[in-house]
Amino acid sequence: MTDTTPDQVSQSPRKSPLDSTGAMWAGVAFCLGYVVLIYLLKPFMPQIDFAPDTGFAHYYWKLTDPTFWSRATAWGGYILHQVTIWGLIYYAQEKKLSYTKGLHPVNIWAMGANAAFVMFHLLQTHIWYDGTAQDTHIMTSQGSVILLLVMVLIMENQRRGILFGKKVGWLAEPGRAMRKYHGYIFSWAVIYTFWYHPMETTIGHLMGTFYTTMIMLQGSLMFTRTHTNKYWTFTMEFFVVVHGTIVALMHGNGQWGQFLFGFLAMFIITQMHGLGLSKWLRWAFLAAYIGAIALVYVAGVGRGMENIAEVPRVPAVEYALVFMIGAIVWLGIWMIAKLSGTDRANA
Repeated sequence: MTDTTPDQVSQSPRKSPLDSTGAMWAGVAFCLGYVVLIYLLKPFMPQIDFAPDTGFAHYYWKLTDPTFWSRATAWGGYILHQVTIWGLIYYAQEKKLSYTKGLHPVNIWAMGANAAFVMFHLLQTHIWYDGTAQDTHIMTSQGSVILLLVMVLIMENQRRGILFGKKVGWLAEPGRAMRKYHGYIFSWAVIYTFWYHPMETTIGHLMGTFYTTMIMLQGSLMFTRTHTNKYWTFTMEFFVVVHGTIVALMHGNGQWGQFLFGFLAMFIITQMHGLGLSKWLRWAFLAAYIGAIALVYVAGVGRGMENIAEVPRVPAVEYALVFMIGAIVWLGIWMIAKLSGTDRANA
């Protein structure tokens, strides 16, 4: 989830005694500590009589009788959190900061702001409980994360390619535009998703909260070398494999194979080609992936051949969205260039 913006003019950074890598590890410790705190405070969680689960479009963890304050604190907390981070991103871009190993003051402000708001959401859950799920569809939360993952694929095209290391040339311009403005969209996606849920203590909620707070940490490290470290950004991208699979297992709906093998396919087709792995190791990962599919679906250990069509669903959706969203952005750049009378490459 890189934030490289080569079009920006670099400014000499103010020196900081703090190292961005050290800040990253401190942030990871905070994220882990936060989910542990949520779990330890479970006995103090309000006892809620939830409405019966009605299926796919139903979100279970919300009040059946929301109040003015439950809505006001959830939406108010979300809006204040969102506007604060957007303001810091705008400030950082206006300062035209260069990428540095140390921290800019804005990184410290962003980490502090995110920490304050996530702690407030925990307090808000224990007093008023509800999140923004009360007034929005469940697909808005899931869709925001999907959009984030698809944008990462487009932005990383110039570095690692889309299909087995092969770059898609016309995606270069959409990728450049997204690198310049993606901070606003990514922060919306993760902060919206974070405030969608109350701070519940199921395994799925705890893992999801850990994931969203980690992405907030990644955003807080904007304009640092850590923010663009390929191993760190890959970890952020790959964690959805673990989270998606465990949530599916927890729901017991039999769709764990779709998420496990679907998101692993993204690793095999695209993600591993940006890690500098040797050819033999990439072949080994591919062989292991095919072997696991054969074991689970052909040999029937856990699933069966009647379910093998679920394997390509996730990559089919993500790659379709890559080309669809990429085409929309490319068309937008072209139209702006036409209207302004400038060349597309400079739009």
